[in-house]
Amino acid sequence: MERKQLLENWVRAQFPKRPFTLQPASADASFRRYFRVSLDDRTVIVMDAPPQHEDCTPFLHVAEILAVTGVHVPKILAQNLDQGFLLLSDLGHTTFLQALNDQADSADQLYGDAIDALVKLQLSPQVEGLPGYDEALLRRELNLFPDWYIAQHLQKDLSEKQQAVLQSIFTRIIQNNLAQSRVLVHRDYHSRNLMVTSPNPGIIDFQDAVVGPITYDLVSLLKDAYIRWDEEQILDWTIRYWEKARKAGLPVSADFAEFYRDFEWMGVQRHIKILGIFARLNYRDGKANYLNDMPLVMEYLRKACERYSELHLLHNLLDELHAIPEQKIGYTF
Repeated sequence: MERKQLLENWVRAQFPKRPFTLQPASADASFRRYFRVSLDDRTVIVMDAPPQHEDCTPFLHVAEILAVTGVHVPKILAQNLDQGFLLLSDLGHTTFLQALNDQADSADQLYGDAIDALVKLQLSPQVEGLPGYDEALLRRELNLFPDWYIAQHLQKDLSEKQQAVLQSIFTRIIQNNLAQSRVLVHRDYHSRNLMVTSPNPGIIDFQDAVVGPITYDLVSLLKDAYIRWDEEQILDWTIRYWEKARKAGLPVSADFAEFYRDFEWMGVQRHIKILGIFARLNYRDGKANYLNDMPLVMEYLRKACERYSELHLLHNLLDELHAIPEQKIGYTF
């Protein structure tokens, strides 16, 4: 039976004798899809996660953990793990990204709410059963960059010297990341996964949560691949988070300069990973729209590499990889 028909039959079984319509709500970078079910008195969301590709169990586990922290996540209304269907409460139509594009002057309020929710999330004492953001995972993510961005997107082969430089820098980045305090990490805490709701924000797409570096989600939020902010604005919001985190008792550095350095180095890891992921989404999965978001991510990466002497070799490598070949001057008659 076609999957869409299977989904409709399951929804119909949840609302017997009640008419409904089914419309696409969103899709993400994985195989998951979301549909909005409109009933006569309300709307709900159904997640379609084909079990041969996706496992709903982590979503259910993390939803339970996050609900206890007091942040706003969808309620689980019904589930069928064998078929890969979840019925969820509807957090509305408006993502932070849409709201910010429509009304930029709402940024301070929205980011203030997102920072408050992030502090709550990070205070969670319940992290049992969540994977660790360990060296193996960090390195596997970084290696998406040579495998997909350099080899597939740029169509270039690294020399042995370039490979050695890249891997040595990866080791240095990972050492910084692993030295940071560890908390619950959403992993994609950004403008497309935060919904404008009451209470604000509604948080979605949290199934890949791990226990890892405390700066990771803040980087996702403030150095967002999908929306650009001035560095002064990013610094201001980072200070606001740091002050709130310290007041709440989170294990952030007492020295803001040290915290900001960790924030930037965590960003370098994330930006390298994202460039690899966006390339893979295009060349493997046919999702070409992610290529449009690469320049901003590369800009974040280059600026961070310029600021720290230990990352200058990475900056040089990026220059080498993106060098424009000299045009031979010739004459035609």
